[in-house]
Amino acid sequence: MDHCDECGFTYATVAPEDLPGRLDAAGPRFAAALAAIRDPRRRPAPSVWSPLEYTCHVRDVLRVQGERLALALRTDDPEFAPMGRDERVLLDAYNAQDPQAVLSDLTRAANDLARVFGTLSPSQWSRTGIYNWPTVESRTILWLGRHTVHEVEHHLMDLTR
Repeated sequence: MDHCDECGFTYATVAPEDLPGRLDAAGPRFAAALAAIRDPRRRPAPSVWSPLEYTCHVRDVLRVQGERLALALRTDDPEFAPMGRDERVLLDAYNAQDPQAVLSDLTRAANDLARVFGTLSPSQWSRTGIYNWPTVESRTILWLGRHTVHEVEHHLMDLTR
């Protein structure tokens, strides 16, 4: 996947040097979006996550992507385990979590990930890992970073529609 038809995100538009800044901006952007929503726990439809659930998901994506990045930096072509995105919503009771704590954790995870991406050498961007979505294939660390930015952008769109 290099382009998302739903949100219009194109992976190649994010240069490696842009990743840290894009990730650092995630916390304030989610805080502003969530603050504008009257009831962040309300699902617009039974099968559509609430704004708080999307925010929890992005927090967890940032954490998992940080783990995957660390693994890819220390292991040749590791296989990244699925994060269990749909299961976490219920198992971790996303809609019962405190929005301010979630935003704080999201900001911390985004900043931590931004810091690591900001330290990578040119050769590290091409290290790979086996990613399981949307198809199982070898992906570079650069793709991992771009995909993480896509998750942020796509789910910000989900919060505001």
